[in-house]
Amino acid sequence: MKTVLAGLVMAVLGAVSASAQCAAVPEPVHVLAYGSRYVEGTDSRKIDKAASRAVNEALDPVDELIRNVASDADAVDAGRTDRAECGIAALNKWAEAGALGALQSDTARLTIGSRIAGMALAARRFRDVAPADPRWPVVEAWLTRLVEAQRDFWETDAPDGARRGNLRAWAALAGVAVSDLTGDEITRGWATWSAVHVACTAAPDGSLPQEMTRGKHALHYQLHAVAPLVMSAVLLTPRVDLFSECGGSLDRAARFAVRDLATGAESEAITGRVQSFFDGSRELGGFQLAWIEAYLSVRPDPDFEALVAAFRPVSNSKLGGNQTLVWR
Repeated sequence: MKTVLAGLVMAVLGAVSASAQCAAVPEPVHVLAYGSRYVEGTDSRKIDKAASRAVNEALDPVDELIRNVASDADAVDAGRTDRAECGIAALNKWAEAGALGALQSDTARLTIGSRIAGMALAARRFRDVAPADPRWPVVEAWLTRLVEAQRDFWETDAPDGARRGNLRAWAALAGVAVSDLTGDEITRGWATWSAVHVACTAAPDGSLPQEMTRGKHALHYQLHAVAPLVMSAVLLTPRVDLFSECGGSLDRAARFAVRDLATGAESEAITGRVQSFFDGSRELGGFQLAWIEAYLSVRPDPDFEALVAAFRPVSNSKLGGNQTLVWR
């Protein structure tokens, strides 16, 4: 009897301990109405510091949630399957509250795609270890509503330039990730078309014209567009061979980004500006290269391998967490 009681006590303590590992869930955000981070009318995309602070404050709870669930997903993949409970509970809290249901500015609608993608990609990792959790229908229905609102926005109200750029690519990844959870072929089809639409804009040298309008930040934004495009392509394999579209435009775009990180000379030649990674204003981070792990899983390449090796492990919460852990 003492042995049985001791076992029960240890089980309870273990459950409490596991529960204590869960980060506090930020309160759900319903309304987002922030404006642009940038000074109006500047071709170099100059940051308006006050506006940028306002954007960060509005998005802080959303991004905290995404970082938390990405951390839970990493723990699950590292063997702490109990942490799936943390991630599912956090997503369910926001889902039950109908969070992010009132995006009241175009800027909010333009930039929410990467956040939906991050949540859905983390959810895919929880689903692997807790496929029968009864909260999935609520979470899936919520993510579906969010991505359907994105689909409507991008097809009707989004600015023309943005339709060909990185923000559309992130919305496409959100659709791919959510459709993987739900099996919704309409969402998957729209997401595939969106990814192709952006990837096929790549010039013969691989530069993405919309991102090359960003002055000294062009190479930074090329990376920011390639990340969701590559992740979408890998997740869509083998249903769709996105890499073969438009004469291999996605490969060209990825190679341009990796190649130009050596000197920035190609982006500088296009824009007439020394790139931010080379003028001292921005430092390359591992999160900007996290997509390379997925790329290497289907496209082995020594140049890509050499670049990312110096930064491993590489993680990006908007790609669902630690990509070295996921793909290697």
